[in-house]
Amino acid sequence: MVTTSGRGPGRSPRRSSISDVAHEAGVSLGTVSNVLNRPERVSPATREKVLLAIEALSFVPNGSARQLRAGTITTVGAILLDIANPFFTEVARGIEDRLGQANHTLMLASSDEDLEREARYLRLFEEHGVLGILVTPAGPDIDHLIELHRRGIEIVLLDRTSPVAELSSVAVDDVAGAALAVDHLLSLGHRRIALINGPPTIRQCVDRRAGMVRALAGAGLDPDDAMIEITVSALNAEGGEAGVTELLAGRTGSTAVFCVNDLTALGAMRTLRAHGLEIPGDMAVVGYDDVNFASMLATPLTSVRQPQRRLGHVAADLLLRASGRGAAPPQQIEFQPELVIRASSGPHR
Repeated sequence: MVTTSGRGPGRSPRRSSISDVAHEAGVSLGTVSNVLNRPERVSPATREKVLLAIEALSFVPNGSARQLRAGTITTVGAILLDIANPFFTEVARGIEDRLGQANHTLMLASSDEDLEREARYLRLFEEHGVLGILVTPAGPDIDHLIELHRRGIEIVLLDRTSPVAELSSVAVDDVAGAALAVDHLLSLGHRRIALINGPPTIRQCVDRRAGMVRALAGAGLDPDDAMIEITVSALNAEGGEAGVTELLAGRTGSTAVFCVNDLTALGAMRTLRAHGLEIPGDMAVVGYDDVNFASMLATPLTSVRQPQRRLGHVAADLLLRASGRGAAPPQQIEFQPELVIRASSGPHR
């Protein structure tokens, strides 16, 4: 058994402090601080002693503390629903690109659609003293984010339209996007369409369902008859597999599946093939997000495209504008999606 107590094997060495450096160099804390922040105030000989001590102890200055003292905070926090999802990976790249242009640093976290986990990261970021937080809320209630904003932390909602004027947000019109997907399937002759959806606590799932209902009603169909909704607990490939397994067991007569995102579509397609069904001959499939793998599948996936990097880039830009001099007022920006038609959707036969 490896011990983790004491100073013995298996224990990570304690991080050296500024006090350790002062002791090693035989100088005061103020002198070390001057070497780090105002080296011109220290004689060359003393400065050399302090630098040798820093090197010997592998001392790393606490950048966040220095930023707080100087009033030049350059760290931004971001909490996304699931950074393993390629959609959010691309969103994070957009955030990183914009922050990099301003020489700011990104602290990235995933809530995994868990409210307690989201709350933990919000506390951590606030304690760290970040400039602001970009967040895709894990639930429908954002009162805690409004309260955080009122305490002086800049908040930008990401992939979620703000219901209040005081918070900036960047999102995509998911109702319109889902309507595009279902209108496409209707134009191919499909009249009984399955929806593999996620929990109603996630705003995107609610909006995409609403878009499907709108499209069906607009075509003169009764959504209660034309839509077979299956709710899965996870918006990933395993969720898609579970959804299609349930759909096939129910013998619903569906000829097409609209999936709430591309990861669930991936799992759905995998399961359809495992049951010997052809795509799109036996079942048409449409996803949402148009992530990078959508065009690379054996049967390329028809999907609703969102401007993923652009979402992150614009959200970060709003935060920087709001926290800079002459702070910009809050803005709610909504992009329009587009449908990318590929081989996974074909006519009903």
